[in-house]
Amino acid sequence: PPYPSEFRREAVELVRTGTPLKQVAAELGVSEQTLRNWRRQQDVDAGRAEGLTSDEREELRRLRRENRRLTQEREILKAAATFFARETDRR
Repeated sequence: PPYPSEFRREAVELVRTGTPLKQVAAELGVSEQTLRNWRRQQDVDAGRAEGLTSDEREELRRLRRENRRLTQEREILKAAATFFARETDRR
């Protein structure tokens, strides 16, 4: 992630202590929507809001990458099997 988790946590903490979101965003050089997203994700992680926790999101990303890799491997193996089957039929 472009911003360390500690930075995100402290930024959200500033907003929660009463500093206006717009001011925190300007001081830290991030967009207001980014701060809102971070605050929302912290609420989800703490169980105060519905949604996927950070750990669940990371697992989902990992599983999607793995699924993509396995799908590619399966397609390569399928093509290789077809190739070798044709080679065997020609003999």
